[in-house]
Amino acid sequence: MICPRDFTPGSKDRRESILVVEDERMVALDIERLVRGMGYEVAGISDSGEEAVEMARALRPGLVLMDIRLKGTIDGIEAATRIQKIHDTPVIYLTAYADDTTLERARLTGPFGYLIKPFEDRELRLTIEMALYKHRLDAKLLDNRIWLATTLKSIGDAVLTTDPDGMVRFLNPAAEALLQRAEEQARDMPVSEVFRVLDEETLAPLALPLPDPSGGAASRDMLLVTSSGEKLPISSSVAPIANDQGELLGAVFVFRDIAEKKKAEESLRQSVAQLRQTLEETVSALAAMSEKRDLYTAGHQQRVAQLACAMAEEMGLQGDRVSGLRVAGKLHDIGKISVPAEILAKPSRLTPIEMSIMKTHSEAGFEILKRVSFPWPVARMVLQHHERLDGSGYPEGLRGDEIMLEARILAVADVVEAMSSHRPYRATLGLERALDEVGMHKGGLYDPEAVDACLRLFQHKNFTFEAETP
Repeated sequence: MICPRDFTPGSKDRRESILVVEDERMVALDIERLVRGMGYEVAGISDSGEEAVEMARALRPGLVLMDIRLKGTIDGIEAATRIQKIHDTPVIYLTAYADDTTLERARLTGPFGYLIKPFEDRELRLTIEMALYKHRLDAKLLDNRIWLATTLKSIGDAVLTTDPDGMVRFLNPAAEALLQRAEEQARDMPVSEVFRVLDEETLAPLALPLPDPSGGAASRDMLLVTSSGEKLPISSSVAPIANDQGELLGAVFVFRDIAEKKKAEESLRQSVAQLRQTLEETVSALAAMSEKRDLYTAGHQQRVAQLACAMAEEMGLQGDRVSGLRVAGKLHDIGKISVPAEILAKPSRLTPIEMSIMKTHSEAGFEILKRVSFPWPVARMVLQHHERLDGSGYPEGLRGDEIMLEARILAVADVVEAMSSHRPYRATLGLERALDEVGMHKGGLYDPEAVDACLRLFQHKNFTFEAETP
């Protein structure tokens, strides 16, 4: 920014072309001398209003020193009015006439200075410097306004601005289109009448208080009611316009039509729901397939999944991990499809060789499931569900935290469900004995937190296995 004190005689920044308009020749020459002595160029000298207008049109001076009484048919005030319409050139009046009528006429032209003859050199210098400085500043502000207006009009988002009282000052073309209202119609109307919005869920009208000058932008989704009554889903934000002193000058509302976005989100939700349903059906089908070969344990996997998920929620696991555990629970014995049917249905205890074959079902299940791109580590849960904290489990003899938490939960649920259900080689042992088993070996074989959650569910929260779903 250039300030008056930055000007130095003869500097490049200071040299401006000045048109001198004065009907007295000697006075004009004296003004020319003063102007040149200040380091400015004199574009020309004229003594008539008509000629001054033509010279300003041709020479485009940076400033005009204008006498009010001139030769010709128009005076300096009329000449200044015409010049400013051509080039918006700043004008300083130099005159010996200071009556109220003349001053009022001159004031209406927006002069950049008014000197009463005779004046001192210092007065002329200061008035010229201030006029040029003010004109540069005004030009810069005008450029900024043009840039801002062009930017706001070209962006795709709708923009609405208000004054401090909430009256509409500006709408860009995008706002005009969404609101179905021209800027000329909306200007000086209360923003609540132009920008009418409703809550998305309740359809209740939303108030639009002006924002706190010290606050930032606030945004939310809502429904816009157009001038024709149409309701459009929009995303809107409002921010304060404040000066350096923190005083509220107005507000700017930025909003956009999100109807297509809403449709896309709904379509995505439906797709995700369909995928989840397909996943559930696929998992259930796999579980049913494996249980077809072992009729004595039909429903075992589903009941283990029920108990394991309830335990996980009791332990505070988040929903996504619980979902993964449910899938693993339903499939934890899928590897038994690789075990001969005669071993699965054997009505007596298994021999060591048969038991070693039975123990391969964890690894077989892992091999089947590792090829499926589940969003959870289902295959590892299945692989580890027979591991024990003390390392006595299988297939890898993992200890403690080497076993993932979901697998430790599955281990407890698996044991409790199996012991409380009938098996081909024994009658049911009962729920009480199953709970005694996991309680007795808490911290040794089984995860203590998982055991405690299981005991709370049965002893204090009345957990029961739900009926098998088809």
